[in-house]
Amino acid sequence: MTKTNTITQRKQDHIDYLLADPLIERNLTDFNKIQLTHRALPELNFSELQSDLIVFEKKLSFPLLISSMTGGAAENLGQINRHLAQAAEACQVALAVGSQRAMIEDPAARQSFTLRRYAPSIPLLANIGAVQLNTGYGIEQAKVAVDCLEADALILHLNPLQELIQPEGDRNFAGLAEKINQLAQKLDVPIVLKEVGCGLSPQDIELGLSAGIEYFDLAGRGGTSWSRIEAHRAESDLGMLFQDWGLTTCQALELARPYQEQARFFASGGIRNGIDMVKSVIMGGYVCGIAAPLLRPAMLSSSAVIDKIQHLKQEFQLAQFLVGAANIESLFLNDALILRAPSGRQIYS
Repeated sequence: MTKTNTITQRKQDHIDYLLADPLIERNLTDFNKIQLTHRALPELNFSELQSDLIVFEKKLSFPLLISSMTGGAAENLGQINRHLAQAAEACQVALAVGSQRAMIEDPAARQSFTLRRYAPSIPLLANIGAVQLNTGYGIEQAKVAVDCLEADALILHLNPLQELIQPEGDRNFAGLAEKINQLAQKLDVPIVLKEVGCGLSPQDIELGLSAGIEYFDLAGRGGTSWSRIEAHRAESDLGMLFQDWGLTTCQALELARPYQEQARFFASGGIRNGIDMVKSVIMGGYVCGIAAPLLRPAMLSSSAVIDKIQHLKQEFQLAQFLVGAANIESLFLNDALILRAPSGRQIYS
């Protein structure tokens, strides 16, 4: 099997294991520890509720980013991305694609990432692995990824645990901050530094800030475990041992609080409904990324994805209304919406 065929097969393996093993979905987030303050007199008209916001100079109907999933030379992978793009456009939410290494190394995979014609007005986020900057990737490959998608930003994903467990993983993460800085200076669109399910620590954020990064996707643990997925592929006990490694999204949001004036933070990792989304925005997640719940609908049709997104929006707006927040600005970093115990301590630990 050629290297390019191996990459597409790896994408297929990821989807197959995600669908086959229910324990890959970990359900170990901290969102259940956060209780919001219910307002019996919200003093709002639900029909006038505003949930829209601006991201990368484009308007979203509510703070949803369809997080990175897949892409490759196989027809089913391209179909998933087309359905996601069509639904994102219809619902006016943002879309990030899976790693575009597949199309950089295999031209046959390019069609699965040529999505702007399906989503002309929404933010589209290109995606390559940061570790690839240590394997010969640079501004040329980044521009190829961005240009193919006609993207508004480029995700550089950080996945050291996944790479360590992955049989064919890249393990050299040395000196990446400087290479990220060099890329950020040359690229015409913003870079989003993103983990894939273990969270970003304050040290990671500080390195990113020093490299000129202003957008971070915290991507904590609690949702899809890529360590467990790669454990299946590698038949590795290590992957199972580390399946719950890292910071939860809630912990990562708390640790990112001191940097809110220096950067925008996206919340993802185990966000599974509109209530989780509202909690994430209150804790400082400007946009909320969701992937796994949209995979099965995306395998069916764009209409199925639209239905799921509309349901998420309904959940989000119900929770927004019930805490008395008229708009996103009223939610963002508003600690008063988190219930406190009689002692004054927030009911979250």
